[in-house]
Amino acid sequence: MSAPQGVTITYRVPYADTDQMRVVYYANYLTLFERARNELMRACGYTYRELEAGGFALPVLEAHVNYHAPATYDDLLEITARCSEFKGVRLKIVCEVRRDGTLLAEGYTIHAHVNIRTLRPARPAQDMLAALGFGSGS
Repeated sequence: MSAPQGVTITYRVPYADTDQMRVVYYANYLTLFERARNELMRACGYTYRELEAGGFALPVLEAHVNYHAPATYDDLLEITARCSEFKGVRLKIVCEVRRDGTLLAEGYTIHAHVNIRTLRPARPAQDMLAALGFGSGS
């Protein structure tokens, strides 16, 4: 199975995600990235539940967000995620947050594929690489 070009989910901003100015709190964008990343894995046919059942995890090594415009209370957001690379044990997921087509934030997270018991780096299984569209582990 090949990875989809990306997955886009929608999310309506609740009041709880905002600060006193009703602007989405900056750190909450990483939660939006997480929501989209989960759905990307599901769309690829390899969920986090299956990953963990196989004895592996994907802890975050690095997270980066560029903010372009604020999201506010009650906005309907479109969050897109896609796998951009899988090198060795490192997976990079690129995300964008938009409102009505306007880019509000963009960034990425880099994850290490690790053994869940030891938390040591572990080469991913071929079925996971194939599900994410990286058949040879490149």
